[in-house]
Amino acid sequence: MAESSEGLGTVPEHERILQEIESTDTACVGPTLRSVYDDQPNAHKKFMEKLDACIRNHDKEIEKMCNFHHQGFVDAITELLKVRTDAEKLKVQVTDTNRRFQDAGKEVIGHTEDIIRCRIQQRNITTVVEKLQLCLPVLEMYSKLKEQMSTKRYYSALKTMEQLEKVYFPRVSQYRFCQLMIENLPKLRGDIKEISMSDLKDFLESIRKHSDKIGETAMKQAQHQKTFSVSLQKQNNVKFGKNRFINHDRIPEERNEVVFKQALEEDDENEEEVLTVQDLVDFSPVYRCLHIYSVLGDKETFENYYRKQRKKQARLVLQPQSNMHETVDGYRRYFTQIVGFFVVEDHILHVTQKRLVTKAYRDELWNMALSKIIGVLRAHSSYCTDPDLVLELKNLIVIFADTLQGYGFLVNRLFELLCEIRDQYNETLLKKWTGVFRDIFEEDNYSPIPIVNEEEYKSVISKFPFQDPDLEKQPFPKKFPMSQSVPHIYIQVKEFIYASLKFSESLHRSSTEIDDMLRKSTNLLLTRTLSGCLLNLIRKPHIGLTELVQIIINTTHLEQACKYLEDFITNITNISQETVHTTRLYGLSTFKDARHAAEGEIYTKLNQKIDEFVQLADYDWTMSEPDGRASGYLMDLINFLRSIFQVFTHLPGKVAQTACMSACQHLSTSLMRMLLDSELKQISMGAVQQFNLDVIQCELFASSEPVPGFQGDTLQLAFIDLRQLLDLFMVWDWSTYLADYGQPASKYLRVNPNTALILLEKMKDTSKKNNIFAQFRKNDRDKQKLIETVVKQLRSLVNGMSQHT
Repeated sequence: MAESSEGLGTVPEHERILQEIESTDTACVGPTLRSVYDDQPNAHKKFMEKLDACIRNHDKEIEKMCNFHHQGFVDAITELLKVRTDAEKLKVQVTDTNRRFQDAGKEVIGHTEDIIRCRIQQRNITTVVEKLQLCLPVLEMYSKLKEQMSTKRYYSALKTMEQLEKVYFPRVSQYRFCQLMIENLPKLRGDIKEISMSDLKDFLESIRKHSDKIGETAMKQAQHQKTFSVSLQKQNNVKFGKNRFINHDRIPEERNEVVFKQALEEDDENEEEVLTVQDLVDFSPVYRCLHIYSVLGDKETFENYYRKQRKKQARLVLQPQSNMHETVDGYRRYFTQIVGFFVVEDHILHVTQKRLVTKAYRDELWNMALSKIIGVLRAHSSYCTDPDLVLELKNLIVIFADTLQGYGFLVNRLFELLCEIRDQYNETLLKKWTGVFRDIFEEDNYSPIPIVNEEEYKSVISKFPFQDPDLEKQPFPKKFPMSQSVPHIYIQVKEFIYASLKFSESLHRSSTEIDDMLRKSTNLLLTRTLSGCLLNLIRKPHIGLTELVQIIINTTHLEQACKYLEDFITNITNISQETVHTTRLYGLSTFKDARHAAEGEIYTKLNQKIDEFVQLADYDWTMSEPDGRASGYLMDLINFLRSIFQVFTHLPGKVAQTACMSACQHLSTSLMRMLLDSELKQISMGAVQQFNLDVIQCELFASSEPVPGFQGDTLQLAFIDLRQLLDLFMVWDWSTYLADYGQPASKYLRVNPNTALILLEKMKDTSKKNNIFAQFRKNDRDKQKLIETVVKQLRSLVNGMSQHT
């Protein structure tokens, strides 16, 4: 039915077209024929059929008309002859024909009006189609815009808006719906702007929360890469034999091999997919927001807002916790947050092609942060008293610096800071080793190390570089001259060098600088820490003479071991000691000072011991006759001195001789002081004779050469003052004394007039009260007069000396 109705509709149209073709000039047939192809599909086939039928009809009509007109011509001629008779008949027929034609025309007119009406409808439809073809792309683009908004593809939505405004809206600007769309676009742009800014805020909050993880990942990657490189380098050094052995001091190659293996194992464990900053953080919001604001022409506002917010976050990141210095985790969190912050900035710098973050802005932000970081680290590291914590802090700073250096940041100031922290690290090491040395000294028994077999001998030799062919030849059991503290101290000095060396690793310093640093820190350990501990040890009250002697022996061997320590440092750094600027170890002066202090303490303690014995003296200063033997306290003192000087045989000769001379001089002075004591008011001749017996024992002790090395009677000269004074009183040879006084060859040259006067006055008071002289009044008077005469002459000599001075 549809095809039949369609066919009926097209028949009049085809008839019209055929009529136009028949009635139109040949040059204008083209548009008419085109309308056939613009109509419904397959219409041209039906038209061709119609055209063929029309042609056949025309052929028939032509043929019919030809036949008709030919007969009519003949008939016309005939009829012309009969025209008059047939005119009326013809008129009737024409009238009838006209009526019939009029009836037939009414139907044609009706069909023509239908054709015109269809033509107008067709024209209107064509116009509507054309307008719809203009509007449909606009509507499709606007629909696409809505879809992009709903799926949050805001940058694409802005591009779509731009296309609508520049391409599509001008085509349909006359329509009301277009005006509504145009009015709605600014609102959509505002919504996009707000939404993108909200996404940016969420992004900023997200990266603030993920800064720790980003920084931790970046630092781990840098650490793994560096550990592998350093381990590989150490392994190569071992292969090429850079570590040498000097006098049993070696850098253990096993340490390098273990470190290398551990590094390879760690590298294998971390061969899994390496996380990047893009894996941890979605950067699409910032890219999207940047593109959106760029399209909106408000990029500067976005840049200012982003940079302002990031600077605020930088200030928060750079603000450390108050207790950060207490644990290494506090420092690690601080560094990972900073690394995470700047890794994000660097990523945005490169991905946005410097449109959002420029290199100048990034470097300015880094310089500001670097000053703050250095200030924070300088302040907090000053609270660190644990060298292990300081070393871990140094390792974190190195990883921190290497990580950021890998991203193009300048970190020279961080390595300069590490030089400051290195000094602090050395100070903490010195404090730690102060306790180590103190413990070693407290645990030492200050006696030579006993050795019972070859194994023990080799054990000591492996710890301390001791060489003595004579000791090697001796049979077991035997003893090392030093005590147990010497090898322990030597080992701890090497451990200190190792600990100090740890800080120099990864500081990008030359071997010469490392060598100089190790030698300077070792010098500080020797001259300040070890020297201070030795001095404190020497001054302790419970340290006796035997311990002091052993300390002097120990310092001698430690001093000799300093050259091995220098070789040890050379073995580590491969810097020859003959280099011009190589610092020498100050062990020589350090141990000399300690020895001098110990020697002084020996002299002091020896004198104190003599004073203790002298305080035990209990003389009867009024006795009439001596006991005939030396005092008990003095014999005990001499026996003590003999035993202690036997211990001094291990000391250098000059030290033992000085100690012996000092002891004798101090004993002589103490005895002289005892005679001249102001509290002692009177002395009898018997007491003087008893005192003389004691001095004789002192002189015998001095002449027995308790310490070898004295020439002649050098040691006896310590008692010369006492001897001459006692001889003067016992012989009562005042005439010789007074006559030869002041002469270089005087027999009593060492007797001071004032000393003789004091002692004589003590004896004068005794003579006055002595009952013996009561039986011999004349002798009593003569001696009393002699004493008074001598006293006067002595006083005149004393007065002359005072006036002369």
